Amino acid sequence: MSTDQSSGTQRHGDGYAPAGRAYLGSFTSEGGRGITTARVDPDDGSLRALHHTGDAVPDPSYLVVGDGVLHSVCEQEDGAVTALSLADPDRPSPLGAPVPVDGAGPTHLTRAGRLLCTANYGSGSVSVLGTAANGTPLGPAKVHRHEGSGPVTDRQQGPHAHEVVVDPSGRYLLAVDLGTDSVWVSALEDDDLRPLHQVALRPGTGPRHLTFGPDGTRAYVVGELLPTLTVCSWDAEKGRLEPLGETRVVPDETGGETYPSEVVLRGDGRLAWVAVRGADSIAVLTLDGNGEEAELAATMPCGGHWPRDLALHPSGQWLYAANERSGDVTWFDIDAPTGMPRPAGSLAVPAASCIAFGP
Repeated sequence: MSTDQSSGTQRHGDGYAPAGRAYLGSFTSEGGRGITTARVDPDDGSLRALHHTGDAVPDPSYLVVGDGVLHSVCEQEDGAVTALSLADPDRPSPLGAPVPVDGAGPTHLTRAGRLLCTANYGSGSVSVLGTAANGTPLGPAKVHRHEGSGPVTDRQQGPHAHEVVVDPSGRYLLAVDLGTDSVWVSALEDDDLRPLHQVALRPGTGPRHLTFGPDGTRAYVVGELLPTLTVCSWDAEKGRLEPLGETRVVPDETGGETYPSEVVLRGDGRLAWVAVRGADSIAVLTLDGNGEEAELAATMPCGGHWPRDLALHPSGQWLYAANERSGDVTWFDIDAPTGMPRPAGSLAVPAASCIAFGP
């Protein structure tokens, strides 16, 4: 089964290396320009805007690129997904109207062969749609609703599915749920999911996003409500996820509220970066040889305000942060020995939400 995975340097790249374009999502309801196409300079990683979709795609808060198609969620109360052709990669063109997911506030999506799966934050559910040969989503959606709550009453009054990730074997879908402090594991079938089990994480952490290590035996879950990175083991034969330990992604003395948003790993699995809203920082963490222990090595400013997404270019040379409230995407050169990001530039992207790489 061909998959689009959230792991390593190919989290958004889906096989394009080096990626010549970046697709930048933004909230149209907050003044964003929809999906911005930007050229990635192959020498220094800088971005140059080429095109905006405007209101043609409403609130495209998360994007996935693959097989000549750009898929986007429409993060609204009546959530939907849409597909855009990349026949002209500089000007993505919608392949029809958005298709409802029968869920509220879809924040994330992933491709699993011919399936599109979305995490619906508002309704606490996961939706599954088929796709036509050209990538167009096909309804009606099949919906799997989560149940439960957490101790942070104003944020965890019920389930809030925040991300869906296909495991490296292509056999399972993992749904990260902020509201229930858990990861829900399902088997992928030809046209739907078969729920297997719910894996509990520490109460109150509010898990948001997950990425796999390069050998597929470790998974790393970033918490939004507590600034933590939870290291887990992953057994693809049994579809079993097991928490191993936690590491803070901000220094102990950090004041104010902090809300981590995204974690990405270097291709060798020895370094991780985490974007932290509130602190407006990027944490640099080192991982041991087995990938079981993470240590906070340094933090640095993200170059903007409220980094909602973080993405590593498939070449591994540059790191990009989508700063929602300052309305820009900043990029950094990566020092290879230490993993430290060095500020290198920014591009104005009002209400920026995410970064995806394409051809």
